[in-house]
Amino acid sequence: MADLRSAKRPAPDTVLTAIADYVADQPIISDEAYQTAKYCLFDSLGCALLALQYPACRKLLGPIVPGASPPQGARIPGTQYELDPVQGAFNLGVMIRWLDYNDTWLAAEWGHPSDNMGGILTLADYLNRQRKAQNSSAIKLVDVLTAIIKAYEIQGVLALENSFNGVGLDHVILVRVATTAVATAMLGGNKQQIINALSNAWLDGGALRTYRHAPNTGSRKSWAAGDATSRGVRLALMALTDEMGYPSALTAPHWGFNDVLFAGNHVSIPQSLSSYVMDNILFKIAFPAEFHAQTAVEAALVLHKQLKDRLAEVDKVMIDTQQAGMRIIDKTGPLQNPADRDHCLQYMVAIALIFGRLTADDYEDDIAREPRIDQLRNKMQVQENIQYSRDYLDPKQRSIANAVQVFFSDGSQTERIEVKYPVGHRTRRAEAIPLLLSKFEKNISTTLTAQQIDTIMPYAIGDKEIDQLDINDFMDMFWKT
Repeated sequence: MADLRSAKRPAPDTVLTAIADYVADQPIISDEAYQTAKYCLFDSLGCALLALQYPACRKLLGPIVPGASPPQGARIPGTQYELDPVQGAFNLGVMIRWLDYNDTWLAAEWGHPSDNMGGILTLADYLNRQRKAQNSSAIKLVDVLTAIIKAYEIQGVLALENSFNGVGLDHVILVRVATTAVATAMLGGNKQQIINALSNAWLDGGALRTYRHAPNTGSRKSWAAGDATSRGVRLALMALTDEMGYPSALTAPHWGFNDVLFAGNHVSIPQSLSSYVMDNILFKIAFPAEFHAQTAVEAALVLHKQLKDRLAEVDKVMIDTQQAGMRIIDKTGPLQNPADRDHCLQYMVAIALIFGRLTADDYEDDIAREPRIDQLRNKMQVQENIQYSRDYLDPKQRSIANAVQVFFSDGSQTERIEVKYPVGHRTRRAEAIPLLLSKFEKNISTTLTAQQIDTIMPYAIGDKEIDQLDINDFMDMFWKT
């Protein structure tokens, strides 16, 4: 048993040193990772600009104190805001995450690695503007892409076997950890400063998942990641002042993260850090739906034509899903707000069956008042398919399977439509990329001018190379002048 009286400082936890070594020293050698990171970058910015169409998102944006904007601050795409990098990270993080339309990672823990872009892009834009004022070398897009790949890897590999949701904590803890690590490196921090910053990220503990689950589901789930990535930038800035760290923040007996918040389990890094997560990232392409429901909605869309004229005859709708889907989005009873609805499997399937679509607007009150939605929800039965749960965790498959079948009052039934891999899965990448680029162009057209779109799209589709583009020049393209 450890002597809790001893004041001798231990060596830093292995999780802290492994992340610091990776961020500081590990080159990224995967061309596929860089190409995929470009798609993630454009997709995330498209999601951010689409979110500006929603007043509930816009009201959270801007400086934390009205009118307080630093000169040469970080620009927030689609707006005229120039903010300090901490508040800038919150703004862009909120926008990227708002509609639950950005990329996804699924394992023992879930999450959205592109949430880290709120911190990475605004910090890079801010730092580069300061460098230019001092005639220093510019930050290029390739540097930003490297930071993005590393943030994805840290968050995603930590999610492989560490189930924070299993002890009631929210996955945005991993956004805070990943942003902290890469932001400290972007600021020029050394390994010790990265370790110090990371230790503080873990000491912050974890947010409760309460705001993601009935009966408390609410809009915080749309700004929690923005809060986490901004906290990562804040801790990185503190580390650069040589703010001290806490070497056994995770493993300290009785007081550490593992004992206090992780039920005595040990946070682990189950495989070496490289570019595995970026290589296997999941894109949301067809519709803004919680990812465990993507294939269920695909299946429901197949059944729409058979069902649209027979809704009154429906006796039962059977949905087979994975254990994760059962835990997160199997929900009955009244749904109070858009955040409640976009995390309800039955609601999403009902929209697809009735209307043959699922858009962000379908979560709003005007659509939700349609009585047929709840009538159909009340006829749904959701059950776990054990094989789906196994395949979900199998690293060789990483499927996110769902199946939907409709039974009618006359005893007839539709075929059982099963979809194992959503269109954004790596196994469907060739099919997905043209759709992803179309999604991006459609999303940015909601906010930017035709001239801006004409400037941006050649970079998005690859006709123009972005690697050596100055980060400020890149952010200028999305700036609302």
